[in-house]
Amino acid sequence: MINKKLIIEAFQKLNNNGSILRTIVYTIGHMCIAICCLMAIARVPFMIALTDAIVEPLINSVWYYVLDRYWASRVANKVIEDCPEHEKV
Repeated sequence: MINKKLIIEAFQKLNNNGSILRTIVYTIGHMCIAICCLMAIARVPFMIALTDAIVEPLINSVWYYVLDRYWASRVANKVIEDCPEHEKV
């Protein structure tokens, strides 16, 4: 039996600062753009464009997620460092 609470907690942990949500939206958009570009520029059939539009964005989404998590951690650390001592939590 799948524990829904564990799945939700895991998703919330992954979605730290919205990273996973941004990654999902980015991936869906990337897939749509890839299909349109391949069909318009390379004149490939829809099924070939669809295959490339699934594989390549999935690889890119892993890269984007790692980059976004790194970027978010750097920004968060910078805000903490720049915050005056009396305002730090």
